[in-house]
Amino acid sequence: MRITLLGTGSPLPDPHRAGPATLVEAGGLHLLVDCGRGVLMRLAAAGLPTPSLLHGLFITHRHSDHVTDLNDVVTTRWATSPEPNTLTVVGPPGTEALLDRTMAMLVDDIDYRRTHHDDLNWDPTVAATEVLDGPVDLDVLRAADVRVTARPTDHRPVSPTIGYRFDHDGASVAIAGDTVPCEGLDALVEGADVYVQTVIRDDMIRRIPMPRFQDVCDYHSSVADAARTAARGRVRTLVLTHMVPAPPPGGADEWIDLARQHFDGEVLAPDDLAVVGT
Repeated sequence: MRITLLGTGSPLPDPHRAGPATLVEAGGLHLLVDCGRGVLMRLAAAGLPTPSLLHGLFITHRHSDHVTDLNDVVTTRWATSPEPNTLTVVGPPGTEALLDRTMAMLVDDIDYRRTHHDDLNWDPTVAATEVLDGPVDLDVLRAADVRVTARPTDHRPVSPTIGYRFDHDGASVAIAGDTVPCEGLDALVEGADVYVQTVIRDDMIRRIPMPRFQDVCDYHSSVADAARTAARGRVRTLVLTHMVPAPPPGGADEWIDLARQHFDGEVLAPDDLAVVGT
């Protein structure tokens, strides 16, 4: 399997880091986890010039920074496909309602494009698969012998939230969205080759004299939290992403050193478009 960190940023706009998004390539499939700010630009840079090449979108939760470009994925997939091409979207309960609201928002744009382009004579279509705890059952996954499992995570008051584990050909990667350590997260990462976790520097954030920023600390994993989760799960490689506050490009050594105090395996804190293999 091949994992590309498309976007390693957070809700805070950053000239160097796009919003949260990770591409998993396994069994010939292109599987996108979350679709934050700038995801299609990063997909193009990673070699996928159109989302019509995606075999599925996997949403961890409905926080805006993780789904802000969902409408762009839907519209661009539709407009660049030579024939009807349904987008499969997997996510926790509530995903179907999110898709309904997104499609309603796109009604004007769909009408404009269909009126102008005679050969674009169908509407974009999306298909929701909601899951909270257990296997993701999709024909495209079975055909490629790729197993995807969801586990519930804890990002309350945002609920429900999930993480995903991808298994193929003896390799495994666990990708968690925003969460604090919890039982579901431990089950997700157990024995994984690669564990991708959104993290914060709580020691830095707590020094910011603004409650809205300090509130971030009570529902995200700190670097130490992620490292301890990786150690409990006997993970091979821990990948830190969605770092808040974001280090400058190539400047994450301090984050890695903090993680190594609690985890003996490999620790990475990559920039956008970094590739991790299993």
